[in-house]
Amino acid sequence: MSVKITGLNQLLGDLEKRFGKVKMQQVSDAALMAGAKVFVKELESQFETFRDTGASIEEITISGLEWIGGKRTVRIHWRGPEERYRVIHLNEFGTIQNPNPKGKGAIARAMRNSEKAYIRAVEEAVRRGI
Repeated sequence: MSVKITGLNQLLGDLEKRFGKVKMQQVSDAALMAGAKVFVKELESQFETFRDTGASIEEITISGLEWIGGKRTVRIHWRGPEERYRVIHLNEFGTIQNPNPKGKGAIARAMRNSEKAYIRAVEEAVRRGI
């Protein structure tokens, strides 16, 4: 069963006419940042399950907003003095010597677990902005 939504482009056009492109961009940016914060909170809780030094959690960073492929995007990455970005993929996917590390699939679980909360956060940010 599928659902066809019509008039979405018209709705977006009407909102831009009513509030202006700049205001809609600000609302969109605020919604993306709110959603990113929700995801990072869930990601940190997933990483707590296999915490050793805590460097992986402390180095989680939300990048600034940017345009990628014509879409407004915010990136979550690891940046810090411990350089955990080098080993995050090893925890997520494992290695030949250690195919099932404690943190295997933590990022995927965080994405799956935070999906509804992310959508709620984005909706709430849009409501506040408009």
